[in-house]
Amino acid sequence: MRIGLQVPSFTFPGGPEQIGPAFARVAREADQGGLHSLWVMDHFFQIGMVGPPQDPMLEGYSALAYAAALTERITLGTMVTGVTYRHPGVLVKTVTTLDVLSGGRAWLGIGAAWNDEESRGLGVPFPPTAERFERLEETLRIAHRMWEGDETPFEGDHYTLERPLNSPPALRRPHPPILVGGGGRRRRCGSWRSTPTPATSSTATSCPASWRS
Repeated sequence: MRIGLQVPSFTFPGGPEQIGPAFARVAREADQGGLHSLWVMDHFFQIGMVGPPQDPMLEGYSALAYAAALTERITLGTMVTGVTYRHPGVLVKTVTTLDVLSGGRAWLGIGAAWNDEESRGLGVPFPPTAERFERLEETLRIAHRMWEGDETPFEGDHYTLERPLNSPPALRRPHPPILVGGGGRRRRCGSWRSTPTPATSSTATSCPASWRS
């Protein structure tokens, strides 16, 4: 069994100036304590089950990059990135950068997104559910293509990439592990399989490398 830690809140005593030192302490102690993974939410506002929207919330990949510089062994990921938050090519480049700089410790955590409040608040497009799932499938196809080094054009229903170049490549082989998170009715697509998750989420599903839409 592997145990991971998710940090859902950055409301630490002492106000914003203490967020950096407090989060650094959490990351170092998790790493030194032998935990397998460290996760942050990829949200822009705090979510209702944890606190009010105005509570402090760090941007996920910046927080993970900070944690990467402070740790040596623990793997790092978001639980999980909403597919609408970042263009797929930029997202894969971001995760690859984290993987390279951390020495091969990055995860791609991704889901179909659900928080329309923060999307409306920051002007991030939030399409209907069916379209978000379509975008999720295309994003996973793009991720596999870029991590395989395939630079041929990608033409999907929602995304077009003329040259999905990803250099330098990820260090993790065949690619950083992928965690697909969600809730509600389970949706089967391609060769999904349920696996024990690396952290405490009971609704996450691991997407195998053989996924193809």
